[in-house]
Amino acid sequence: MLMEIAQEMVDLHTHILPGIDDGAKNWEIAVEMVRMAAADGIRHLVATPHSNDEYRYDRSAFTKLIEELRSRTSNTIELSLGCDFNFSFENIEAALQTPPRFCIDGSPYLLVEFSEYGIPPTTLAALERLQERGIVPIVTHPERNHLLEGNRKMLRSMLDLGCIIQITANSLTGFWGERARESCFALLEEGMVAVVASDAHNLKQRPPILSEARKVLRKKYSEEVANALCSKNPAAIVEGKPVSELWRKRAR
Repeated sequence: MLMEIAQEMVDLHTHILPGIDDGAKNWEIAVEMVRMAAADGIRHLVATPHSNDEYRYDRSAFTKLIEELRSRTSNTIELSLGCDFNFSFENIEAALQTPPRFCIDGSPYLLVEFSEYGIPPTTLAALERLQERGIVPIVTHPERNHLLEGNRKMLRSMLDLGCIIQITANSLTGFWGERARESCFALLEEGMVAVVASDAHNLKQRPPILSEARKVLRKKYSEEVANALCSKNPAAIVEGKPVSELWRKRAR
């Protein structure tokens, strides 16, 4: 699993906080996920608990869990708090009222997950409202959403508004099937992808591993593309800075 890495990686999308959603079930797993990420060459993890109808998002409580996880892992790697933000009316209104509540610590970036059952006609208007409040939406794993993966027009419209796109590391390596994998490559070929993240939930099926996806990117495209999507752009995001323009070009 260990590999030689040109730049240390940053993982923007993980479910490492224990017992709060469908991610890490307990502290033992949470601690081991952090150690696994560090061994893979990841220097910074963003914990992104779900905020949806099933899981309540409690920023204050989650901040305390982040502090506890830092302590239990002896500050092995950097940890930040964000949110896996379901794009619902209630969430949107809450984010508009208090933008920092859901964004990645100290940044304007917000991970946005769309429903697989319907994309409302008001979606672009709602994204624009978030942008007007200083929030930069990161559209998560469109390759795994059957309503988005084939809708380039909608994704292009989101990009034109200033959104960016994140794909999943193990979509690139085939875990989510050939359709998701090919969708990733199609998005990459069109220069639509800014970030690769693990969306880690556990130690086995969905681990906090980026090196294998980075290897795919390096082999198919270049070291520059691999570093931009796994290191440079996510590092800029956690620092609250603009992402590289490289991703706007065709990957090849």
